[in-house]
Amino acid sequence: MPDYQWRKSSYSGDASNCVCVALAPDGTVRLRDSKVPDVVVAVSPGALRAFVGGVKSRSRTGW
Repeated sequence: MPDYQWRKSSYSGDASNCVCVALAPDGTVRLRDSKVPDVVVAVSPGALRAFVGGVKSRSRTGW
């Protein structure tokens, strides 16, 4: 696995179970769960923005 510069999500706070993100050289965003660090998901920045935006809008409306 490439050596990415992983950062813990700001939403994880001090929790030990968190989502980590990294920007890959090809411009995709890599995501992983700290509990399962060998499983990495690659998404485009636009897809990640759309996903986060959808989650935020649903949380405001109460689903």
